Amino acid sequence: MNRVRSGRGGFHLREGLTLREAFAGASSFLRERGVEEADDNTRLLLKEILGLSGAQYVMALRDPFPYEFGERCENAITRKGDGEPAQYILGDQEFYGFTFEVTPEVLIPRPETELLVEAVLTRAKALWPQGSPAVLDVGTGSGAIAISLKLLRPELVVTASDISEGALGVAQRNAQRLGADVEFREGSLLEPFAGRAFDILVSNPPYIPAADIEELQPEVRDFEPRGALDGGPDGLWPYREIMKQLGLLERDPKLIAFELGMGQADAVEEMLRSRGSWRTIETVFDLAGIGRHVIGIA
Repeated sequence: MNRVRSGRGGFHLREGLTLREAFAGASSFLRERGVEEADDNTRLLLKEILGLSGAQYVMALRDPFPYEFGERCENAITRKGDGEPAQYILGDQEFYGFTFEVTPEVLIPRPETELLVEAVLTRAKALWPQGSPAVLDVGTGSGAIAISLKLLRPELVVTASDISEGALGVAQRNAQRLGADVEFREGSLLEPFAGRAFDILVSNPPYIPAADIEELQPEVRDFEPRGALDGGPDGLWPYREIMKQLGLLERDPKLIAFELGMGQADAVEEMLRSRGSWRTIETVFDLAGIGRHVIGIA
């Protein structure tokens, strides 16, 4: 039987394999390298590189492997074996039905952040059934939140910021490719917006306590940008700083919404309560029952 061989320098395909045999060898290579969910990662990489849907992939398993894609597949499996996230290898990630470019300059968008977008849209519709409220997305990264809000509700006037020039470049490319009219500004939190007014402020800031970063999964710890993860000693520094910097704005937003980490909801709720600008403060739980978002409504 034809087999796939892997060497210390990386993953290699031998000639004459079927797609099923290539899959089996690549998945074995990843398991040997300690990659979790080796089968799922292999299937994802092969499908995307070969340009196959799920059904097409299954139908092609007995077919000869298309070696015009061999070098790309070898490179992708080798990189995955080194721990790199599949999203960086492929260069994109789906979020709320849209495909976003992702690079190591930005955090990979997570499914739980889709719940934040949904929560903001639902409450914005109730507060502003008509009109064009102004939205600020602080720490936009890939632009997933800001761009999704604009595409899903075009009448919103959306502005987004990030301290990273590289991240803003990714976000701007995503906005242009997806056709979203979003204003981008470089700077730390609310500093670029002194004197401006926004109706909605949304943010998914860094919230991992600094001491916990070394305990994260290697593909997060070693590949995703540290600045998008590190929330200071207790993970709450960005929230405190945003609350302080609200004084830079013309007025506090009518709707404020944060994503946060496990066990941080009570502390962030208390920050909003102490500010006194929002009559309703609520925590939104994710599908695992974790308090994932805190929302204030004036």
